[in-house]
Amino acid sequence: MADRLPPELWSYIFDLAADEDVIFYPGLPTSMAQSTWSRAIYDKWSVRTPQDTINIIQRRSYATKKAIIRTCKRWRQLGTEFLVRCLFFDDPTKLRDLRHILDRDTSLGWWVRRLHITHFLNGRGPTMDDFEEPLLAILAQTPNLEIFVVDWPMSTAFGAIADTLRTYCHSLRTAYWHVPSELISKVIWALESLPNLISVHLTFDAALKEPDTITLGSAESVKLTLPHLQQLFLKGFCQEFMEQAAGWTLPMLKSFSFDFGANTHDIPDVVGFLAQHGATLLFLDLNCIPALDIRTILDLCPILTTFCFNLDWKIPPASFTHSDANDPNANLEADLAPISLTNRPHEHIQHIGLHGCMYAFGVGYASAYITADPLRTLLVQRCNDINFRALSRASFPHLERVRILSPLLLQALNDANGPRAGECFQRWERWWDACESMHVRLEDCSAGLLGDLPQEPVYEPDGNDAEEEDEEEYYTDDEEARKSARVSNVGELRELLEECRRMWAQTDQQPPPFLLPA
Repeated sequence: MADRLPPELWSYIFDLAADEDVIFYPGLPTSMAQSTWSRAIYDKWSVRTPQDTINIIQRRSYATKKAIIRTCKRWRQLGTEFLVRCLFFDDPTKLRDLRHILDRDTSLGWWVRRLHITHFLNGRGPTMDDFEEPLLAILAQTPNLEIFVVDWPMSTAFGAIADTLRTYCHSLRTAYWHVPSELISKVIWALESLPNLISVHLTFDAALKEPDTITLGSAESVKLTLPHLQQLFLKGFCQEFMEQAAGWTLPMLKSFSFDFGANTHDIPDVVGFLAQHGATLLFLDLNCIPALDIRTILDLCPILTTFCFNLDWKIPPASFTHSDANDPNANLEADLAPISLTNRPHEHIQHIGLHGCMYAFGVGYASAYITADPLRTLLVQRCNDINFRALSRASFPHLERVRILSPLLLQALNDANGPRAGECFQRWERWWDACESMHVRLEDCSAGLLGDLPQEPVYEPDGNDAEEEDEEEYYTDDEEARKSARVSNVGELRELLEECRRMWAQTDQQPPPFLLPA
């Protein structure tokens, strides 16, 4: 059978079995991407973030492809290209092994389309700089690389990596880099040398030296033009970068995300950036603790369809001015006055995502503050209620969905079996009633209705427990993958055989004996 079907058909079948559509999508997950519920045997339900889901898909896809090439010599010959199309590492020490493999067979690097290095050691162990040499050798042999994700802090190695990408990886469309903020100038030069990028995610760590001593040098005068950039995600200490990007030409920018983490000082000039690039945006995500001028921002982004902000922000009413900030009476009136999130109705926003909200329902770590710091809790809850009431049809006439974005909050709600009794539960009821009256769907980060939590199934032991448990696992090293091949990959091969039977059923030929039903 392997010899009678054309190679193109086998490649199509292997492509279906590998299930790599999500992996090779050039866009990166945003905060509105759906989380999922997962549960292993005898364990509790847990919330799986979109990035965790993609990582698991990559592991399972790799296990499937290894099973394919181990089936027979013909499948190994045809399926090897699929094995290296997506390379995923949570241990950079394996980059040395990959380098030796590519050195032995230089044709394999031609098939690599995605290289993903993720970080699971929480600051312990080796750094990416320790593996600069093998990584550079790998990149030099992957001319068709489209997606390069390094969620592992880089420092001195970044300059050489950027030069290698510029020299050899002309097909690069997606870049995810994690660097200290003093390397902003090198990041700018790297982007200047990669004009075909579609999606860029940049995480800037705190500077290793005094911020006042950091200079951009000649990069400060660079006016970049990125004609194909559609998605930009900035995280961390990106003040200098955002100031420079405000003067660039980004005609196709549709999605902008900003995550300032727990930082509260020296917030970047988001309004200045959006004054230059907000007119084309369809998606805007602002996740920071200091409140931003939300009304001005929405005026600068007239065609937005999705907007995410922090519901914990203390947003002053439209009549409040800077001169009122030092007037106690004016501050009191501002606290009591209703607010509006827009200067005029925003006609295009259909989806709103809400960051924060950790204090709203009295669960998780915020539950400890109810007794330890009740004033802080009440102030944040008050801001939550005021801001949620401002999500009205008057401001957003075409609103369809409001989504609470925190996976931690959803996990805490599940662990506590719902909101805390009393005022927190009543808050959930008020928000639910407000959305229902507007015919707006109120969701959690899994896209389920807020308050609908997974139920514990009634467990009835049977003979398939071992198989089901194995299918829930995923693997990060070769030894465990070999153990799983006997169970979880059998299903993938059965699906391949069924696909072959269906194709033969559409012809007049008799299928080979080993494809006939038992």
